[in-house]
Amino acid sequence: MDPDAEIAYDYSPYLYLYKSGRVKRLNPPDLVPASATDSVVASRDVIVDSTTGVSARLFLPNNINAETKLPVLIYLHGGGFVIGSPFSSTYHDFVHALVAHARVLAVSLDYRLAPEHPLPAAYDDALSALRWVASHAGGSGPDSWLAEHGDLRRIFLAGDSAGANIAHNVLLQIGAGGLGGGARIEGVVLIHPYFWGKHPLDGETASVGLREWLESSWEFVSAGAIGLEDPRADPSNEAEDRLKAMPCRRALVVVAENDFYAARGRAYYETVRRSGWSGSVELYVTKGVQHVFHLWTPESRKAVEMRKKIAAFFHADKLF
Repeated sequence: MDPDAEIAYDYSPYLYLYKSGRVKRLNPPDLVPASATDSVVASRDVIVDSTTGVSARLFLPNNINAETKLPVLIYLHGGGFVIGSPFSSTYHDFVHALVAHARVLAVSLDYRLAPEHPLPAAYDDALSALRWVASHAGGSGPDSWLAEHGDLRRIFLAGDSAGANIAHNVLLQIGAGGLGGGARIEGVVLIHPYFWGKHPLDGETASVGLREWLESSWEFVSAGAIGLEDPRADPSNEAEDRLKAMPCRRALVVVAENDFYAARGRAYYETVRRSGWSGSVELYVTKGVQHVFHLWTPESRKAVEMRKKIAAFFHADKLF
C-alpha cells in the first residue's frame, strides 16, 4: 500500500498520521483575522521567532493613554499539543474577553504542534516567546505595543490544558535566575492543567480504556521521548529544588470539578504548596463542569466568574 495513504496512527477526531509522515488534520479551526480597529481590544499578529517562524497574536485594550503600562500576559492555548491556534475564533474570543476584563496586554502564542513538532518543541517555543517579550524591558525591543505599554516587571504566564502544562514547564526552565534585564515574571495561571501519570490518584478515573488512550496520547505528542513518569508529564515527580526555584511570586491553579484531569490539578497545587517554594499558590475549583467548559460556554455564569477570578489575579499584586 502507498505509505502516503496508509494510516500509521489514528488520532481521530483530531488527525491521521500516515506512514509517509504526512499529517491530515481533521476539522480544522475556524480562523479569524486580527483587528487593529476593534472598538474594545485591538489585535495584530507578529513574528516572535524568525528562525522557527513561530508567531503570536497581540491584544491591547483601547482607551489607554501613551503613558499607560499594563501587565503582560503570555497565553498558551490548549489542544493536547496537537490542535489549537490563537487565530481560531475560540481562542481569539477567549483572550479578547480576558483582556477586555483584565486590562492586560496579551501575547497569545502560536507554538508548533505535534506530531510534526513533538515535545519539547512547544516548550522551546514558549521559552523563546518569553525571552522575546522580556527583550522589551526598558522601553526597547522590536514591538511598539510591548515597548510602549508593557509593564515588563509584571509578566504572567497562563494557559489551559496543554498550555497550562507548557506554562509550568517553561517556569522551571527559567528557574531562580529569572529573566534578567529588568523583566520579571509575577505569576502563573494554570487552567485545567494537562498532567498525567502512570498510577491513578484518589478520585481519578480507573477506566482502563481512558487511561490507555491518555497514555498513548502522551507518547504520541512526545514521539516516545518523554515518559509519563517524567516530571514534565507528572510534576509530583519533580525535584523539590526545581520547584522551589520557580521564578514567580504567585500561582493560581484553576480546576473543573468534573474534569478527568481534576485530580492532577489538585495534586499539582499540593505539590507546589508543600515544595518549600516561597511564593503563594491558590486553588480555584469550578463545581459541576467539565474540561475547558469556559471555551464552549463563554457567557455562562461560571465561565464569567472564572474569567473574573483570573482577571483579579493579574492585579492582586497591586493590593499590597
